[in-house]
Amino acid sequence: MQWNNKFTYPKSMRSIVSGSRMYAVNQQKLPSVTSILQATQSEEKKASLANWKARVGAAEANRIKNDASSRGTSMHSHLEKYLLGQLNLELLEEENKSKKMADEIIEQGIKNKLSEIWGTEATLYYPGKYAGTCDACGVYEGQETIIDFKQSNKPKKEEWIEDYYLQLGAYSLAHNVVYNSNITQGIVLLCTVDNLFQDFRIQGVKLEEFQNKFLEKVEQYYQQRNTN
Repeated sequence: MQWNNKFTYPKSMRSIVSGSRMYAVNQQKLPSVTSILQATQSEEKKASLANWKARVGAAEANRIKNDASSRGTSMHSHLEKYLLGQLNLELLEEENKSKKMADEIIEQGIKNKLSEIWGTEATLYYPGKYAGTCDACGVYEGQETIIDFKQSNKPKKEEWIEDYYLQLGAYSLAHNVVYNSNITQGIVLLCTVDNLFQDFRIQGVKLEEFQNKFLEKVEQYYQQRNTN
């Protein structure tokens, strides 16, 4: 795995405005990819989430959400240090669940597959529309690729992860528009708390479909904002 700093990713400032995460990039204030997905959730998805909260109770739902958030932040930090070549600083740190999950992603999803890396935790934006932070981007198994790291309590089925694919569509489109790159693949590298590794990928026409689906979400987001 070699670094190639062929693209200069912008600095950004994040803020929360009316409950939505916003990015200040190049003097533009843009909604985050995750804020757009949240604001444009289907009624079915909202109902499913409400039913789950009602079933487990508000306190337990918050605990599960906070645990997952904390674990995800820790896992992402470990993966970022690995990609930056800084893991030797972590040798004295005791083993924990999120580190083991990150190590599983490194062993099964990154080593001997990610040959060239352009950026990690890179700010990407589509001018005038949206922005976000991509976990990693570079050349993966010979293709220009956006990579997203995920953690989960349970294994995922592909039909459950449309939002993951929409994120990959959003980031790949933004990268191609701003840098004239040719990203043709998006990969999700996921590990469960039981250390089960999964990877999901979209390529070519399927990736373009999710780029277009995300643009529809962007239009829906701005229409909703203008009518509120």
